[in-house]
Amino acid sequence: MLCASLGSIRPGELRGAEWGEIDLDNALWTVPAARMKRQLLGKLNGAPHLVPLPKQAIAVLRELQPLTGSGKLVFRGERHHDRPMSDNTLNAALRAMGYAADEMTAHGFRATARTILHERLGFSPDVIEAQLAHSVRDNLGRAYNRTEFVDQRRKMLQAWADYLDKLRLDVSATQRSEAVRSKRARRSSSPRELASH
Repeated sequence: MLCASLGSIRPGELRGAEWGEIDLDNALWTVPAARMKRQLLGKLNGAPHLVPLPKQAIAVLRELQPLTGSGKLVFRGERHHDRPMSDNTLNAALRAMGYAADEMTAHGFRATARTILHERLGFSPDVIEAQLAHSVRDNLGRAYNRTEFVDQRRKMLQAWADYLDKLRLDVSATQRSEAVRSKRARRSSSPRELASH
């Protein structure tokens, strides 16, 4: 789930990730054109999609490598290790965490990232669209790709991962504070406390 949120990639691309595509030392994942959401010509002749990996994604992948690294797939199926995990796995995990289908989906990480990266973190829409592997249209409506923006996307994805870490830490701190307040409130209203007043 963490990798889905960090890389702003399509769930199907994530599910099909192969260890041979991931360069942990250079923090780069090369998704083959054939697995990208493209028209047939783009799948056959297109360039691969380069996904810079933030340090948080590298840490997760290094933890996962002893579990699945002896096989081809990064996220293999539970029963059939030669197949990727089910396309329902990520959404089922979100449901298990308490998110309703109308609140969050695995694909929804992309839309969330796109909005926050632009509106809160100030990244260029061109760089965001390159990361999302969207075709950018010129003023005549023709699809084109000026550049891969790999260096800018590397900075952007690291900023995104750091932003998500900050949110997680802020929520944890808030939950700890609420737990302490609740514990104090219970203690102050316990019969022993009341009898001592």
